[in-house]
Amino acid sequence: MQRRLFIVAAVGLLMAGSALAKSKDKVLPPYILTAKTVAVIIDPGAGIDPEDPRANEIAQKDVEAALMSWGRFQPAIGTTGADLIIVVRKGHGRAADATISDPRQNDRPGTITPTDDGIGVGAQRGNQPSLSGPPRGSGPQSTQPPAPAPQAEVGGNEDSFTVFDGKVEKPLDSAPGWRYMARDGLRSHNVPAVDEFRKAVAAADKAAAAAKKP
Repeated sequence: MQRRLFIVAAVGLLMAGSALAKSKDKVLPPYILTAKTVAVIIDPGAGIDPEDPRANEIAQKDVEAALMSWGRFQPAIGTTGADLIIVVRKGHGRAADATISDPRQNDRPGTITPTDDGIGVGAQRGNQPSLSGPPRGSGPQSTQPPAPAPQAEVGGNEDSFTVFDGKVEKPLDSAPGWRYMARDGLRSHNVPAVDEFRKAVAAADKAAAAAKKP
C-alpha cells in the first residue's frame, strides 16, 4: 500500500513539473540569457534501461546536435567552465521501472556531433567533477564511483530536460533555471525540449529588450 501511494505521489509531482515547464512565463534567470557555452550531461541518478541501454546516451547526443543547429550556445564536452549545464533523462514510458545505476555514463572520452557545417569534435580529460553532494571540506569522500547495481526508478515515464547555472559550486543542488518534462520531449532528430527552450529564450530576450525601452 505504501509503495502504491509513493508511486501516485511521484507521478503527481512529475505532472506538476511538466505543467510548470510548459507555462508561458517569459522570465528566465539572467545567467541563461548571457551564457555562451553549455554542457549536456545525463542525469547522474538515471539508470540504464536493459531494454534500451543507450537511450540516455542517444538523447544526450541529440540534444547536443540540436543546440549546435540552433547556434545560440556552444556545446562543451566537460562541465568545467561551462556557463550552463543541461541535464537530460530519457523516460521509460512506465510509472515504475527496474534499471541499472551507472554514474560513469558521463565519463566519456569524446564525441563527434553532426552540424550543418560538418562535424563538431571534442575531447574530455579525466572524469566529470562532482556536481552535487556535500560541499568541499565537509568530510572524506571516496574518489571511486559506485559500482553499477540494480535499482528501481519511480515516476520516470517522461523525458526530462533541466537547465542549471554552471558557474556555481554543486550546480545540480541549486534551483534549475528552466525545466521541460514531456513524453518524447527528447525525441531523436527533432528534439521538442530544445525547441521549447529556444522559444523560452527568445521570449525572454524580447521581454528584456522591451523592459529597457524608455
